[in-house]
Amino acid sequence: MTDRWDDTEPEHGELPEGEGAVRSPEETTQDAVISHVLDAIRGGDTPDVVPATSSVAGFAEFLAVDAELDRRWPETVMEPSLDRISALVDVLGEPHRGYPVVHLTGTNGKSSTARMVDALLTEVGLRTGRYTSPHLQRATERINLDNRPITPERYVQVYRDVVPFVDLIDARRGEGPAMSKFEVLTAMAFAAFADAPVEAGVVEVGLGGRWDATNVVDGAVSVITPIGLDHAEFLGTDILEIAREKAGIIKPGSVAVLAAQDRAVAQVLVERAAEVEAQVAREGAEFGVRHRELAVGGQRLELQGLSGRYDDIFLPLHGEHQASNAALALAAAEALLGAGPMQPLDPDAVRAAFASVIAPGRLERLRNAPTVLADAAHNPHGARALAAALLSEFRFTRLVAVIGVMRDKDARGLLAELEPAVHEVVITANSSPRAMDPDELAAIAVEVFGADRVSVEPLLGQAVEQALELAEEGGESGVGVIVTGSVVTAGEARALFGKEPS
Repeated sequence: MTDRWDDTEPEHGELPEGEGAVRSPEETTQDAVISHVLDAIRGGDTPDVVPATSSVAGFAEFLAVDAELDRRWPETVMEPSLDRISALVDVLGEPHRGYPVVHLTGTNGKSSTARMVDALLTEVGLRTGRYTSPHLQRATERINLDNRPITPERYVQVYRDVVPFVDLIDARRGEGPAMSKFEVLTAMAFAAFADAPVEAGVVEVGLGGRWDATNVVDGAVSVITPIGLDHAEFLGTDILEIAREKAGIIKPGSVAVLAAQDRAVAQVLVERAAEVEAQVAREGAEFGVRHRELAVGGQRLELQGLSGRYDDIFLPLHGEHQASNAALALAAAEALLGAGPMQPLDPDAVRAAFASVIAPGRLERLRNAPTVLADAAHNPHGARALAAALLSEFRFTRLVAVIGVMRDKDARGLLAELEPAVHEVVITANSSPRAMDPDELAAIAVEVFGADRVSVEPLLGQAVEQALELAEEGGESGVGVIVTGSVVTAGEARALFGKEPS
C-alpha cells in the first residue's frame, strides 16, 4: 500500500514516547508518510479516529478506498436501471442469493427497523448480514456481520475482491454511465454476506425501491415503513407515485409487512401485493403496538406479533415512532422465520433482542447536564416524529436546536415541524459539500421562528457551544440541546462528543 506514496515528502515531527523496540529510519519515514496521507484524506474539519483494532497503515488504506469510491457517480443520484448492478452480481456469482432477505424501504425508520430485525434474528441464533445507508461517521457502518460493522481492513479486502469485476462492467458500458458508488457498495455488501456466509440478510433500500441497486434481491419479506415526501428531485412530489416506486420491492410470493400508512398510500401497496400474489401483514390489523409506557432510558411495550402477544419488552429508544418500528421489525422477523400461533418466537429471546438494540443518531443522548441529544431527522416527516418525542418524553424548560441541513431538502418544512418543540435555534452547516449555506438556512428560520429566536454559527462545534450557553441561560436543570437536520450533522455531532461509529 505505501509504495504508492514513496515520493511523498514526509512531515517531520517528534515521535511520541512509549515502550517498544527502537524503530529504523525507514519505519519512521513510513509512519510519517502514512500520517501525511491520513491528514490529506481526512481533511481538517471532521477527522476520523483510527479504530483500536486497526493499524494506522490499514486505516490509511481504508480511507484511500473510501476516497476512490467517492470519485464515482454519487449515491444521491438515481438512474432508473438495474442493468449495471445485475451484470455485476452475475459476474460475481450471484452473492445476493443463497440466504433469505428482509428488504426494507420507506421514508423514515428504515435503519432503526433494520437494526431491530437484525437483533431479533441474531438472538434466535442466525448468522446475519445487514446493509444500511447512509452512514453516520464511517462507511464500515453500512456492512454488518453478526450485528456488528465489518472492520476497515475487511472493507478494503471486500473492495479489492470486487473492484476487478466492477472495472469489467465499466469497460462494457459503452455510452452509459460507469457504476455508481452505491452500486459498488451494494455489491460489496452481498460479497461480504456470501463470504461469511450468512444465514439471513437484512437489506435497506438506498433511494426509492423499484430502481434501487438493492432491488436485485428477491426479498422473502418486504418491509415498508411510513411513506412521506423526500428526495423529491428523484421521486417527485406525488406521494402515490412515491408509494408505487417503493412498492417495487414487493416480490412474487413474498410477505409484505406494511407500517401504518395514509389510506391512499396503503391502497397502492396492497394492490402491488395482490398483483404479485404476496401475502400482506398490516400494522393495526395483523400486528401492532398493544400498549406503550415511558420507562427510564426508553419505553416498555406490549406488542402484537403475527404469532401472538409479547409483553414486558423494554426498548431503549425514545419516541412512539420507535415503538411502531419495533412492531414492524417483530412481524418481519416472524415472517422470515415462519413463526405463527402454533410456533411463536421465544418471548425471552424477543425481550433480549429489543433490549440490546442501539440506534445511533436517533434521539441519542450524547451528554448529560446539560443534556445534548442528536437525531438524524432530515425531512418534515422525520422532524414531526422528533418533535412529538421531544414534547411527550422529555420535560425541557428550555431546549435549543442546532440545525444543519442539506440544500436539496425541504428545510422550511423541517423547521416548521420542529418549531413547537424548541425555544431557540442555532443555524449551522455540516462538512458535506451538499450542506445548505447557513445564511440561506437562517433566512428561512427567521421566517419560521422569528429573528429573536435564531442565531447563526457556521462551524458545527462552535454552534453546539453557543447552543449550550443559550440553554444554560434557562438555569441548571431542565435545559438541553438537540442537534439535528441531517444524517451528516448527527454523525458529526457524535464525533464531537467522542462517540465511536457503531
